[in-house]
Amino acid sequence: MDVEKANHRRNRNRTCCCIGTTICIIIAIVILILILALTVFKPKRPVISYDNMSIEDLDVSFDITKFKVYLNVTLDVDLSVKNPNKAGFKYSNSTAFLNYRGQLVGEVPIPADEISAGETKPMNISLTLMADRLLSNSDLYSDVKSGVLALNSNIRISGKVKILGLKIHAVSTSSCDFSVFTSNQTIRDQTCKYKTQL
Repeated sequence: MDVEKANHRRNRNRTCCCIGTTICIIIAIVILILILALTVFKPKRPVISYDNMSIEDLDVSFDITKFKVYLNVTLDVDLSVKNPNKAGFKYSNSTAFLNYRGQLVGEVPIPADEISAGETKPMNISLTLMADRLLSNSDLYSDVKSGVLALNSNIRISGKVKILGLKIHAVSTSSCDFSVFTSNQTIRDQTCKYKTQL
């Protein structure tokens, strides 16, 4: 009888020890996953950068009798999207916009794609100013006559980063103000603002 009680007590102690060890291991794994999720795998914001902007084509002509300007501008824009995450960033179809004095004058689609973990993806786009959208703008004649066109380009890329089975929404926006000098066909005074959010 005493031997049975001792064996029963020993088995009970072993069972309690195994359960306690299992609980400790599970708690340690949960803590490790939390630490990794809050440090290494913490979602980071993708960043769009304007690397280079140049004039691909510029044609200007005046109709002095009607005080009209005929203008064709195509910009060659090199961009890069950096994904600092430890997981891929998948973004949906986006658009790059070209504005003149707050008025939309050009746009180009950016097709959906995926950027691998830690990768910086280069992109090249051609933004063309649509002259028909400028016909009603009274400032165009004086700006072209002065030789300087103030333009703005902005891009917004929206997508998801999948980390530890969770899909986290991320948005990156970039906006650049710049001046096109029609006399020597150069771009100057470029200032860009970048904004990202999760």
